[in-house]
Amino acid sequence: MKKWMKWTAWIISLFVIVVFGYAIYLYQSVKSTADQIYEPRKPVQPISVTDTRGGLQVDFKRKEPFNALILGVDERQNDRGRSDTMIVLSVNPGKKRVLMFNIPRDTRTEIVGHNTDDKINHAYAFGGVDMSIATVEQFLGTPIHYYMKVDMEGFSKMIDLVGGVDVNNPFAFDYEGKQYEQGNIHLDGVAALGFSRMRYDDPKGDLGRNDRQREVLKQMMKNTMQFSSVFHLQNILDELGTHVRTDLTFDEMKEFLLDYRSDLEEIETIEIKGKGKKINGIYYFIVDQQEKERIHGLLKQNLE
Repeated sequence: MKKWMKWTAWIISLFVIVVFGYAIYLYQSVKSTADQIYEPRKPVQPISVTDTRGGLQVDFKRKEPFNALILGVDERQNDRGRSDTMIVLSVNPGKKRVLMFNIPRDTRTEIVGHNTDDKINHAYAFGGVDMSIATVEQFLGTPIHYYMKVDMEGFSKMIDLVGGVDVNNPFAFDYEGKQYEQGNIHLDGVAALGFSRMRYDDPKGDLGRNDRQREVLKQMMKNTMQFSSVFHLQNILDELGTHVRTDLTFDEMKEFLLDYRSDLEEIETIEIKGKGKKINGIYYFIVDQQEKERIHGLLKQNLE
């Protein structure tokens, strides 16, 4: 009996050591990949738009609200490319709410640090992530606390890693050889990328494309929030290490997944309103001051 108890204790101890050792290995592996995608930003110029935290740091342990900018980048060989997609997320766990909206890529605004008025998506071509963030902060009149940059291949792989997305397609269309039926459809990564990029056959043009992008991102966020273990996080980070850059540290990622996700129940999407106009033969999307103030007010209200 004593011998059996010793063997049992030895087996249990060995199991604990193996599990604990693997947990350490897994933790270090995830941390290594998180460190790989970490890319801090540098202010383009002193930002007048700030808050009590300096517009940069958020205390996740206190569940402070924050704004994040997602840049979908269409990079090309020997060319930085442009930000094909700009989506702002305003996250407030106290209200259990995420406010989400696109900034139309053709929006005419001052490019901070470049001393020109141009399409907002050109900020990335002129000065990368830093200039894009500074320009968005000035355009919205509110700080961007974090960013995530993802290229198109990375976006597709991310969709596959969360099991695809279910969306409601408002109308049937064909894009790059694939048919998208009207109604509720399930999309894998490649299909979701096409669904998000088509705009010329959309009655709303780029605004319609923005609607579909938000729908895909909304469903992807819901799927991601259902992950229950670090194994999923490791798979995502391992796959996306070469496609994603962010100024979220590993500890911030971990705290966000542990402390925030149970509090984010509602994802509200809104649309920036404006009108198209040609200036010197170039098409721009013009957002007037009243609309900017409306969006600023919604962001301010969400962060309270």
